[in-house]
Amino acid sequence: MWGTFLIAMPAVLFIVDPIGVVPLFVAMTANDSPAKCRSTALRASVAAMAVLVFFALFGTVIFKVFGVTLAAFRVAGGLLLMLTALDMLRAQHPATKTSAAEAKEGAEQEDIAIVPLAMPLLAGPGAIATVMVLMAEYGGEWLGAGIVITCIAITFFITYLLLRSADLVKRVLKQTGIAILERVFGLILAAIAVQFVFEGGKALLKG
Repeated sequence: MWGTFLIAMPAVLFIVDPIGVVPLFVAMTANDSPAKCRSTALRASVAAMAVLVFFALFGTVIFKVFGVTLAAFRVAGGLLLMLTALDMLRAQHPATKTSAAEAKEGAEQEDIAIVPLAMPLLAGPGAIATVMVLMAEYGGEWLGAGIVITCIAITFFITYLLLRSADLVKRVLKQTGIAILERVFGLILAAIAVQFVFEGGKALLKG
């Protein structure tokens, strides 16, 4: 149980990367009242959590429909995680989540909670691939599935707390602190990505 939690929790938390979303959230909500910022943070966190829980629960159906093996998806997910990790190690916003044009368009919208904040900034392709792989790997028993879902819930509770206090977080950490945390998260995420690719590649070779 603890082994599953220690693998799933950092994998989900670091790929969602709420710390990295804080500067974008501050920029997109610069003209909003504190009450609207809190509402946006709550709705974005709930919506992104719902997306990841949906793919965690029904990802195996997607495997079956498209005839994709878990091993192949592990390799693909690992490569996607590695691209995200490399951007984080360079303290850049991951291009696999959203482009500069999408971020600019989001800042001009009246309501950013669902698009682009929930998707693709929080629940992006990398996060979806991660929870699907984790659920396929550990969700065979109700305990493993429960742990993965719990990790998703904890991640978005932390995300909500960070986003609703985004101005304070940015003032305390400053850009340098955020960049340092991004690099630490990126290093751990890169290790998880290598593990995904290694396990998937080994299974493919055996097959």
